[in-house]
Parts: sequence; C-alpha cells; structure tokens
Amino acid sequence: MILNRPAVLSFSGHDPSGGAGVQADIETIVSHQCHAVSVITALTEQDTQNVKTLIPQSPDNIISQAATIMADVSVKTIKIGLLGHPGTALAIHKILKHHPNLPVVFDPVLAAGGGTDLSSESLIRAINDLLLPYTTVLTPNSEEARRLTGLGDLKECGLNLLEKGCDYVLITGTHENTPEVSNQLFHDGQCVETYSWNRLPYSYHGSGCTLAASIAALLAQGLDPLAAISEAQEFTWNALNAAYQTGKGQHIPNRFYWVDDE
Repeated sequence: MILNRPAVLSFSGHDPSGGAGVQADIETIVSHQCHAVSVITALTEQDTQNVKTLIPQSPDNIISQAATIMADVSVKTIKIGLLGHPGTALAIHKILKHHPNLPVVFDPVLAAGGGTDLSSESLIRAINDLLLPYTTVLTPNSEEARRLTGLGDLKECGLNLLEKGCDYVLITGTHENTPEVSNQLFHDGQCVETYSWNRLPYSYHGSGCTLAASIAALLAQGLDPLAAISEAQEFTWNALNAAYQTGKGQHIPNRFYWVDDE
C-alpha cells in the first residue's frame, strides 16, 4: 500500500513534559495523516506547570538543519512555534526567504501557560519585521495579539496584524473573560468570521501548538485556508475535551482522541 503522507516542517521548542512544543506538533501532524519533520528552536526545562529555563539553539544550526531536510524532503507546509530569541527569528526569516511559496502557520508563543515570559521587546520587533510578512496564518491568543501590536481592542489588533503582512489572523479567546470562547478570524482587511466554542473546565498545556499544527497539516493535505482554520478548531476543541492529566499542572490535549472513539 502506498501512503500519501505530505510533510510538515515544524520549528518548535522541545518540551520534556510532552505536552507542548515539538512533541505536540508531531502528534497533531501525525494525527492528520501527515509526516512530521522538525527543527528544534530551543531546549527547555519545564513541566506541566511552567517553564523554568529556556536555551535557544544556534541560528546557524537551525539554518543548516532546515536546509538539509528541505533538500531531501518535499515539505508542503511550515509551522513555527516557540522562538525565544531574536536570532532564531532571523534564522527562520532567512529560510522563509528561500521558500516564499510555502504556506506558513505561525503560533507566536510569547509566554508559557504557567506565566513565564518567553519573549523580549527585541524578539517582538523581529517577529513583526521578519516573520509576519511571510505568514499565511497567524494564531495568537488575545494576550499575544495585544503584545505584538501594542493595542487593546482585539479587532484593531487583528487588522493591524494583517497590515504587518499576515494573510489570515485567527485570534483565540481562551484568555478572555467570556462565557464561551470566541475566536475571531481576520482576512483581507476585515473580520470575516467569529467562531464560538463551549468553554472547557481546565487549563491546557499545548493547546496553541495543537491548533497551529492542525492548520498546517490540513493545508498540507490540500485544504484551503478557510476550511483548514475551521476544521482545525474543531480538532483542537475535541482534543481538549478529551484531555488528560499527567502531572501536577495543566491538562494535556489528547490529539489521538479519535482513536479512543473507534
């Protein structure tokens, strides 16, 4: 039997707890019947409660690893997660310049779920200047959208991020004090869709990684961005609804919930 497994390249941090980062990306990508290839952007000391230490990897190594794998494997989509350092953003910028036709899904991780700040003003400038112009779908939560733009109103944030070069911006609303989770999608100079999801009872480790990796995998499978964004939210909600707890902190999304349902 010949399998069609389109490859998705993940630039993500390593999470020893297995809840977020590259492990979350790989689980999600494989769950969508795609093949995951990866470049580690940062090592971390963390558990399901918080990040204690972040160790960015060498920009030169990031570039050389990506060049080697992309010369061998036909990558269909790129997913970007934790950066941790402006030099990492610059390295990925150089890679994207050489592959301008590949869809890019970017989850701008600026803080850990436990609250540790994983960014700096120089990193935020690098993201705005170097990566957003290459981004097909940006998936910030509401706090990240405000930090990237310096604005308060989420609609203004979404429009501003479009102006910075993103094609689509999906601002997720889990951090907002609302009965339901409201995710707003911006495209072509306007808010084109608002999605409402039942708010689940726990805090989750790797939810943003799951959403962005799901969009990337669905794009690799040939879905158009609107369909991929819609379907990925459903996948992520189901993974969170079936989440489990491995440690003393946040719940881990069950990215293979559909296996348990069979």
